[in-house]
Amino acid sequence: MKLKLTRPIVFFDLETTGTNVNTDRIVEISLVKLFPDGEVKSKTRRINPEMPIPAEATAVHHITDEDVAGEPTFRQVAASLAQLISGCDIAGFNSNRFDIPLLDQEFERAGIDFDFSRARFIDVQTIFHKKEPRTLVAAYKYYCGKDLTEAHSALADTTATMEVLLAQLERYDDLPTDVPALSEYATNSRNVDLMGRLVYDDQGREVVNFGKHKGRLAEDVFKTDPGYYSWIMGGDFSNNTKKAFTRIKLRMKK
Repeated sequence: MKLKLTRPIVFFDLETTGTNVNTDRIVEISLVKLFPDGEVKSKTRRINPEMPIPAEATAVHHITDEDVAGEPTFRQVAASLAQLISGCDIAGFNSNRFDIPLLDQEFERAGIDFDFSRARFIDVQTIFHKKEPRTLVAAYKYYCGKDLTEAHSALADTTATMEVLLAQLERYDDLPTDVPALSEYATNSRNVDLMGRLVYDDQGREVVNFGKHKGRLAEDVFKTDPGYYSWIMGGDFSNNTKKAFTRIKLRMKK
């Protein structure tokens, strides 16, 4: 195995009620934990999202309201899940943009203060798009020579993602094999918050990355637009994003 691990790495995938990080919920989570000695452990769990699963979501992952009616809520499994991934690096497919921010929101709602900043992230999709821009199904066929017949099953997608990364390391000699360097390669931006509403510039300063103030230093925006912070706090932004803006606001008061 080319992947050099100094601690476990958790590959994970979510099936959800939709694609809105702030309002949608998890209906299934699957994790494959790869240890430095090569041992692999997997766990899949369906979750009662405490809201109806839209028909368009069921059409993708085939999970219905009846399937999750007797399952635990995320709040009931949050602590054990946090313990399972604590101290691990984290990998997924399109995970930096969707799965990790949504999981962070679920932890917030459950009252779990999970510190994602201690993990290094590897988004296998980013590597794939830098090398061969396609989907997970195509990536699995391209790198592993197999058909992903159960696409949008959390366990199948998670296992396929791990196999694709290991195959990518075998195929590309120029890819780094240690997690810190691979995480840097698989990251498109220097996000301050998980959603990338704030990014670091070359001098390590927080820059607004969306809307009318995109490209401006957050501190400058706060100085020239006094109502901007209140707008962020009352807006449809994740708690992680609001905390990032709050840290800057509090720092300016010192």
